[in-house]
Amino acid sequence: MALEIREATESDVPLILQFIRDLAEYERLAHLVVATEEQLRSTLFGAVRLAEVLIGSEDSAPAGFAIFFHNYSTFLAQPGIYLEDLFVKPEFRGRGYGKALLARLAQIARDRNCGRVGWAVLNWNEPSIAFYKSVGARPMDEWTVFRLTGEKLEEMAVSR
Repeated sequence: MALEIREATESDVPLILQFIRDLAEYERLAHLVVATEEQLRSTLFGAVRLAEVLIGSEDSAPAGFAIFFHNYSTFLAQPGIYLEDLFVKPEFRGRGYGKALLARLAQIARDRNCGRVGWAVLNWNEPSIAFYKSVGARPMDEWTVFRLTGEKLEEMAVSR
């Protein structure tokens, strides 16, 4: 078994979209995926790169991915990394890919002088919660995540 974690390139866009769809299926949210290859090319590999992607492979077979972007901690006065998605195909789970992707992300955070790496996980996703706790991550139970999307985002954008 040759485990490899690498940075995605533009030629990986179809694979990235498939990983996104597979993740959405696992999370029971497939009906929300509207991403296209064209959008991914533009946002991940365009003039302004809004996020980055790591690909995990075993002997050239795609096993999983992590997509992340920078944020900022005012309390630390340092950049951070937000892990938007981490997904390992079912047939590759339990073989160290999730940990390898997180370890590479931690290396990137360290190399870029980031103060933290954060992410969210669905409350029902007990296998992922157990995995994250096993690597030393702690839940931020005192926080509630909020989001504006679609019509409500548009309403807020035009309000005074």
